[in-house]
Formats: sequence, structure tokens, C-alpha cells
Amino acid sequence: MKIAIHHRKDGFSSHWIEYCEKNSIPYKIVDCYSTSIIDDVRDCDIVMWHFHQTNCKDILFAKQLVYSLQTAGKKVFPDFHTGWHFDDKVGQTYLLEAMGAPIVPSYLFYEKDKALNWADSTEFPKVFKLRRGAGSSQVRLIRDRRTARKMIKKAFGKGFSQYEPGSNLKERWRLYRIGKNSLWNVFKGVVRLGYTTEFDRIAGNERGYVYFQDFIPENDSDTRIIVIDEKAFAIKRLVRKNDFRASGSGEVEYRKELFDEETIRLSFQLAEKLNSQSLALDYVYSNGKPMIVEISFGFTTQVYESCEGYWDEMMNWHPGPFNPQHWMVESCLKSLVKSNV
Repeated sequence: MKIAIHHRKDGFSSHWIEYCEKNSIPYKIVDCYSTSIIDDVRDCDIVMWHFHQTNCKDILFAKQLVYSLQTAGKKVFPDFHTGWHFDDKVGQTYLLEAMGAPIVPSYLFYEKDKALNWADSTEFPKVFKLRRGAGSSQVRLIRDRRTARKMIKKAFGKGFSQYEPGSNLKERWRLYRIGKNSLWNVFKGVVRLGYTTEFDRIAGNERGYVYFQDFIPENDSDTRIIVIDEKAFAIKRLVRKNDFRASGSGEVEYRKELFDEETIRLSFQLAEKLNSQSLALDYVYSNGKPMIVEISFGFTTQVYESCEGYWDEMMNWHPGPFNPQHWMVESCLKSLVKSNV
């Protein structure tokens, strides 16, 4: 038995390697960008790659490669059920609606006239989003019909860039002011005013569809719950000052008493129903009821190191530090053993 790991800085892979070395599990570092990658992993039973939504190479072929290896009989992370909807809010909406999950009401249009007719009859405010993007990028509160119509016409015209240099610089400066960013990163944002990202150049503009969600008021935060290998942990992300967005705010709370156990149970149920290896669910609340904003398989590792503990599927609380990336390896190993029985 051997595990193939694609290693990248700031991803999950350092923890995967650490786990293998600590537990004497054979592994090899592979380059998933190599033209020989299929041959390179032939002697491996498990392939693990934490691909990223803003890496221009990853978005071109990561899912196709990983799911091809899964179809060929290898255990992979993320597998199809875990990753097909990654960074695709449109796909997530269809999936969650089909599963009967409590999702924030969403509206998708692929024809301009139908979208404009909807805008003329719906109530505002609404939240505009692109299907791709993390950290609240390209998420806007649309307060009136005139602005909605403007956004719709642009969506079916030149479209929207994945990268907004002005908003990005403003966000870098905000994070610097609260001690969550360096002055060097602010300077890089200034440089980006004149030079867009490689990802933006390759991905191109998002257009040909428009996506809105209802605005759920009276939420000063959102709750992210992550379920991996029948264990769950959570954070509360505070909304930015004078804003409505929580994702990427950099202001996080961890106290166990902040989290509703019914929402934890719901997260376990959905992870099982979706057959997911790693499921991060973002919730807001309407009249005390949890509503899902979006889902993902990945997360920023450092943000969760201050979690006070985790729940198991029986809702027992386990206080103290833990390593969720290690659980990912254990989940793959269990799956491999189960398939060989």
C-alpha cells in the first residue's frame, strides 16, 4: 500500500506527509502537473491532491484527473462526491435543492429577458454572486431593481472579471488595519491595480448566466461547520464592519457555546447524505433556523488551529487540539481497507 501526495505550500499536503511519516505509511510525492502523472501513480493505491480554486492550472484539469483515477479504481481525495461541486455555487444550489437541504432561496437565470422580468417583480435586497470565488469576492448586496437590471445586463454582456483590483486593495488594507495582513501584501494590492492575476487572464469573464440569493437579515456572523470522517468542528465568522459579508473577514470566534447542536447534527446528516469525505457548510439563521449559504471541501488550515475541540457523530465533545488533515488520510485508509474486504 502506498499513498501518492501532490505537495503544495499552504495546503493540506504538509499534514498528510506528517501523518504518513509519523505512522510509517509508505508515500511518495508526485507532480500532478506532470505529463507522466498517470504512470507516476500506478504503484499507489491512494492519490491525494488539495487543488485550489484560484490556481489557473488546477481549474483546467484537477477534477478530470482525480476522477479519472477514481474511475480506474484508486482511492482519491477529494473523491467525486466530495469535490465535483467545489467552487461552483450554481452546482451547489442544484445539489442542495435536490437533496432537500435548507438552502438560502436562490435564483438562477440563463436568459436575459427572464432575469429582467424576475427583477421587475421580485423584492429587494438580494445578494448577487458569481458561481466561482471565495472569501466573499464578487459578492454584492443589490438594494433596488435598477441596480439588479444593471447587473443582469452586464452578466449577459461583457460579464464580470474574477478579480476586482480596487475591492481587493480595499480588503487588503482592512485586514492590515485589524492586524490580519502585512504591509507588503497591501503593496502587492497596489501593484495589482495595473496588473491582473494569471488566474483572471486564463479564467476570463463570467457571463451568460446570473445568480442571486435572498438576503437574510439580522446576521452579524455566519457559522462554518466542517465534517470529516464522522467528526465535526466549527467557527463563527463575524461580519465586516458596515458590511453584510462574513467569509474572509478575518474576525473569528471559537467558543463551543456559540454553536447550536441541532446545526451540528444537521451537518453530520448532510455529510452522510452527500457521501462526502470533507464537507464545509456555511450557515446563516432565519428566525432561529439554519440556512445554508454555500458548501466546500477545502478550508484555510491556519484559521482552525484555535478550535477548542470537536464533536463526534454521537455528539460527544472532545476538547483539545486536533488535526483534521490527518482525519482525511485516515478516511482514505479506511475506504481502502473496506474495498479490499
